[in-house]
Amino acid sequence: MRDDREKWARIRIRIVGTVFAGVFVLVAARAFYLQIVKKDTWVKLAGRQHQKIVPLTPARGTIYDSTGASLAVSIEMDSCFAEPDGIENIPEVAARLAPLLNISKQELEKKLKGSKNFVWVQRHLAPDLAKKIKDLGIDGIGFVKETRRFYPNSEVAAHVVGFTGLDPQGLEGVELKYNSMMLGNTGYLVTERDALGRDIALKGQVVKKSSKGANVFLTVDKNIQYIAEKELTKAVTGSRATAGIALVMEPQTGKILAMANYPSFNPNAYRHYAPQCLRNRAVADSFEPGSTFKVFLIAAALEEKVVSQNDTLNCEGGSYAVGGRTIHDTHKYGSLKISEVLKYSSNIGAAKIGAKLGPQRLFSYLKGFGFGDRTEIDLPGEVTGYLRDNSQWYGIDLATISFGQGISLSAIQLATAVSAVANGGNLMKPYIVDRVSDNNGTILQQSYPQIRRRVISQKTASTIAKMMEGVTDEGGTGTKASVDGFTVAGKTGTAQKVDPLTRRYSASKRTASFVGFVPVEQPRLTILVVIDEPKTSSYGGVVAAPAFSEIAMQSLCYLKAPPGKPLKAKAQPPGSPLPPPKVQPALQAEEGTFELGDEGYAMPDFRGKSMRQVLRVMGKRDLNVKLIGSGRAVEQNPQPGQKIKVSDQVWVRFVPSA
Repeated sequence: MRDDREKWARIRIRIVGTVFAGVFVLVAARAFYLQIVKKDTWVKLAGRQHQKIVPLTPARGTIYDSTGASLAVSIEMDSCFAEPDGIENIPEVAARLAPLLNISKQELEKKLKGSKNFVWVQRHLAPDLAKKIKDLGIDGIGFVKETRRFYPNSEVAAHVVGFTGLDPQGLEGVELKYNSMMLGNTGYLVTERDALGRDIALKGQVVKKSSKGANVFLTVDKNIQYIAEKELTKAVTGSRATAGIALVMEPQTGKILAMANYPSFNPNAYRHYAPQCLRNRAVADSFEPGSTFKVFLIAAALEEKVVSQNDTLNCEGGSYAVGGRTIHDTHKYGSLKISEVLKYSSNIGAAKIGAKLGPQRLFSYLKGFGFGDRTEIDLPGEVTGYLRDNSQWYGIDLATISFGQGISLSAIQLATAVSAVANGGNLMKPYIVDRVSDNNGTILQQSYPQIRRRVISQKTASTIAKMMEGVTDEGGTGTKASVDGFTVAGKTGTAQKVDPLTRRYSASKRTASFVGFVPVEQPRLTILVVIDEPKTSSYGGVVAAPAFSEIAMQSLCYLKAPPGKPLKAKAQPPGSPLPPPKVQPALQAEEGTFELGDEGYAMPDFRGKSMRQVLRVMGKRDLNVKLIGSGRAVEQNPQPGQKIKVSDQVWVRFVPSA
């Protein structure tokens, strides 16, 4: 009996020992799993419980123009924070800081008395303000470096570059389109928490700096952009219009050299502007093209051989009934050649060409030129415009669409389509970003000229170009678009606007435009100017063509394009007296000629000249001149031919050569 008890005791001991051994193995395995296998996970969880991460503004990459000039940069600035637990007298500190920060003492005191031991006082402080606060030496007030977006050229190319928020996420323009590539990694600082999760002092704080994102290089040239913006502003304000657009494009490649909008804005202070000022009208707005559309109508008709350039059409003396409606021309024309229909911009002639071509073929060519579809330019907010399928054209639609009514398009669509005529018939894909690279210079994305399709033949394109040249010749509707020394191909446009209330064409509101390319033989630039609701005149040849001429002249001078034909002699202003007899021989110089008369010297034409050349000429007659910028002259005051005296204010503006 005793042996049985001893035997059972040994069994129980073994069972208990086995259980303890099993439990020990399980505990050891669990400890190994938690402390070795899952170590990193638990360390992170502990860190989250004992640390609070405060994100800092990430640094964005730089945006450059085609010359390497910075258009958008990220600069380091001090951001001020507070640790309320480390502040002895919060009301006193609030009273000292509030006047500097331009906020009320009560508001700041409320922020500092909150439940958190880390609060932002103010972010992105100006250097002088940050220094003033630092000089106060207040315990519990600290600073950390953050980046802020800055636009050094203010309004120049504002709609192209866009702007960012405080985050800083891109909100418009290239900043928005390339946001994911330009946005760097977020930096942060770490605050410690106690066992109850309360923030404690930032002693020994850990700060991880933000890393910079990719850099973007645009096709835009800021000098040509400045020229376009300046002349567009002059055209809009001079005609008392509501808005305007100017585009400059390389027709052979599709590169956008300038994209200007009026009104404009300063992206450094975009919150102070109305929403309509922030919109990039060149891609986001659509309008009826008016007579500029005749270029594509006649191109299609020539390509399909339904007319030839020597054919004539009866323009009915300025009045023509079709589809129950009457079409009118500005002037009463009889028989006009096809080229004259374009030169004099006859709506009746265009309607008759459209009838010969037919709705199906016209629609096909309009789609071929890109109307009704996005150009896919690398900017946000692009519209498609409005082009109904030809199966939905009724009555007079074929006639009105033939001269640019009943259809809408964007400025970028129109400039791209005209570039297809300029380059020999190829529709290019427009682009505004040349490349994207990292901070080591490695190319992450590269853009190249891309032909989307051939629209018309080289022969047809050349024929249309010559016809468009006639528009700017004597008697054409676009003579004010001519550029001295260069051949210009272009087309005027005037279109009625639809009243949003009545949904009918307005009796007074118009869109005036001029589009063309220069020089005709080897086009360097396609330029479009659109003036919205001009008050002085509704004709594109009057309000838009002069801006085209100035943009073309100054841009060609900047690009050092040699004139293809002799320069015209400068005409005397109307009513000017005949020049007096010369009292001494004229001063001849390579850069221009001074003629001395009773009222002073005649101002030479310095456009395209160097600083040295300007100074040499002005110095020979001891005349003072103010030189602005560097490179080649693009603008001057007084204008060429005007009289100047020793006491007159004379200045010449230069931009760097391409």
